[in-house]
Amino acid sequence: MMWPPTLTLDLLLLVSLLIHTHGDQTSYRPQSCTLECIRRGDPNCEYCRITADDEQVSTIVPFSSPFGSCVPWPCHSFLGQESPDVCQHYVHAPHNINIEFEHNEEPTYDTVTVSWNPSQYGIAFLRGFQVMLQVLGGSQVLCQLFLLGSNLSLTPADAQKVYYSDPFTRLFLDSEYVVTVMALPVPEKWNQFYQKKQFFTHTCPEKNGLEKCKNDWHPTYVEVHQEKRDVYVTFNLAPENFGVHQYFSSCFGGGRRNYTSIKPDLLLNKTHHTYRLPNLQAGTNYSCEIAADVVDAVRKTFLVVVNHSSEEPPASQLTDRPSLMVLLSVGVLLAATAVLAFTIFYKKRIKKKEAKLRPEIAEQYYNKKTESEGQCVLLDKSMRPPRLLICYSSNDGPAHVRVVLQLAAFLQRHMATQVHLDLWEALGIMEEGLMGWHCRIMKECDFVLVICSRGLLQNQINQSEDEEPLENTTLAVVSMIGEQLCYAKALGHDLSKYMVAIFEYSQESDIPAALSLASRYTLTKDFPLLFSHLHGLALQKPGAYLQVENISERGYYKLPTGATLQLAIQEAKAQFSEEEHGGNPIIS
Repeated sequence: MMWPPTLTLDLLLLVSLLIHTHGDQTSYRPQSCTLECIRRGDPNCEYCRITADDEQVSTIVPFSSPFGSCVPWPCHSFLGQESPDVCQHYVHAPHNINIEFEHNEEPTYDTVTVSWNPSQYGIAFLRGFQVMLQVLGGSQVLCQLFLLGSNLSLTPADAQKVYYSDPFTRLFLDSEYVVTVMALPVPEKWNQFYQKKQFFTHTCPEKNGLEKCKNDWHPTYVEVHQEKRDVYVTFNLAPENFGVHQYFSSCFGGGRRNYTSIKPDLLLNKTHHTYRLPNLQAGTNYSCEIAADVVDAVRKTFLVVVNHSSEEPPASQLTDRPSLMVLLSVGVLLAATAVLAFTIFYKKRIKKKEAKLRPEIAEQYYNKKTESEGQCVLLDKSMRPPRLLICYSSNDGPAHVRVVLQLAAFLQRHMATQVHLDLWEALGIMEEGLMGWHCRIMKECDFVLVICSRGLLQNQINQSEDEEPLENTTLAVVSMIGEQLCYAKALGHDLSKYMVAIFEYSQESDIPAALSLASRYTLTKDFPLLFSHLHGLALQKPGAYLQVENISERGYYKLPTGATLQLAIQEAKAQFSEEEHGGNPIIS
C-alpha cells in the first residue's frame, strides 16, 4: 500500500515528536516522600524511596533465602491493607540493568547509580522495586526500596521507562560487586522475579592516578642478561615519593623456588637497580616475579632461561684430546656421579625426617647456606599429601555445617591436603557405622582437626542418652582425642597430630577442656600457621620467610573456593549474631 508523500512526511514528523516527547519522560529518579503519601494516592508521590525510618517492619527472614538478610518486603506489609488483590499478581523481572559511576571526592571508595527497565509482563500490577548491592567474597550488603504511587496505572508501553536508584556510596575499590534488581510485589513462589549484574569498581590508579597508589605500582622495565654462569636482572625503581626502600624477587623452576630480598643503594642510582639471581641451574627455564616489598603489592612476572656457560669447551675439542685424558675424564665423571647419588639419597633422608618434625623442631635442621640465599622449598612429587580428618558438631545448624564443608574443600584444593569428612564418605559410614568409620580414619590419618563451636561445647555439658546418634559420636570422638592427648603427654610423645580450630563467630571458651593440650588455630587468620603445621615447614627463619600464595588472611578469598568459604562464614556469623540478640534485621 502506497502512502501520499505529504501524508508520509506528516507521519514521520508525528512519530519523531512522539519519540522526543516520550524520551523526556523515560527517566525516573527517586523522590523523597513518605509511605503514607503513597497509600493516599497523592499524584506528587509517583516514584518514592522508602527507608527504615518510614515504617518499622519486622519480617521473618527465611534461612534459605538467596538474598540473606536483605529480603524483599512482602506486598501485604505496605499495600495489602488497602488493596489485598494487588498482592496476588506476578510481575516479571526487570531488564537492561546498567551501572553508572558517579563523581565523589573519597580517594578510597567508589559511588555508583543503578538503572533498569521494567518488564512488560505483569507491568499493570507493578508496585515498586528493590535494589540490593553485595560485594563478592565479602560481607558488605546495601539495600534500597522504591515504591510507585498507588493510583499509578502502567501499560506495556511504559516498559521503555528507565528507573534509577539512589547512589550507592563507599564501595571498595578494585572489588567485584553484584547488583540485584527485583520487581514488587514478590510472588509466593520465588522464581524469575529478579535480575542480576556483576561489575568491578575502579582500581586505585584509575580513580586517583598511579602517583597516589603505592601498592598498585610495579616495575615496568625488566631486563635479564647472563654473564658466564651468573644471571643478572635490571629493573626500574619506584618513585622517591612512594617511600619504597626494599623489593623482593621469587623464581620457580626445576621443582625449586628461590626467594631473593633486594635493598637498592639509592645513593648510587635512584632510577634502576641490578641484582644477581642465585642458585639457578643451567638449561632450566624459570618463571620469576618481582615487586615492591609492601603489603598487597602488584607483581611483575618475567621469564628467565639459563643457558650453558660459553666458557665450556665444545665437544669437538674434547674428542681431539689423547685417549688417556678421555679415560681420566670418564673416571672423574663416574666418581662425581657416585658422590652426587649419595648426596641426593642423604638429603632425601634428612628431608623425610624433617617432614615428621614439628615446625619449631625442624628449625634446627636448616642448612646455613640457605640462610644467606633465602628460603627455598623443594617440591617432591613422590611424597603423598598429609591426610586430615575433620571432626565437628552439627548442633549449630546448617550454616556452621556449610562453613565446615567449604573449609574442607579449600584445604583439599589449595593446601595440598587429603581431607576426610563424614559428609563425603557416606558409603563407608554405611558399611562400618559412624563410630567405626571415625576410629579407622583417625588411626590412618596423619592429623585430626576438631572444629570447636558453641554447639559442641553445649552438647558436651548437657550430654544425655536422648541425644541424636551423630552428636553422641562427635562427643565420643572428642573424648577419645582427649584420652590420646593425655596418654601421649604422659609418655612424652609428640602431640602435633591433634589440632583444634575456631572460626570468628566462635570463642576460645568453646574449646572443650579435654582438648586443651592440642594446638589451637583461629580461622581464617591462622591459615599460614595451619599450612605450616600440616606440611612441617617453618614460615620464618633468620634472613628469610616462606610465602605461600592464596592462603593468607587477606588473600584466600581471591580464589573461588576461598570466596565461597568467606561467604559461608559471614552467613554463619549473621545467624549466630541474630540468635544471640534475638532480633530480626530490617531493610535499610
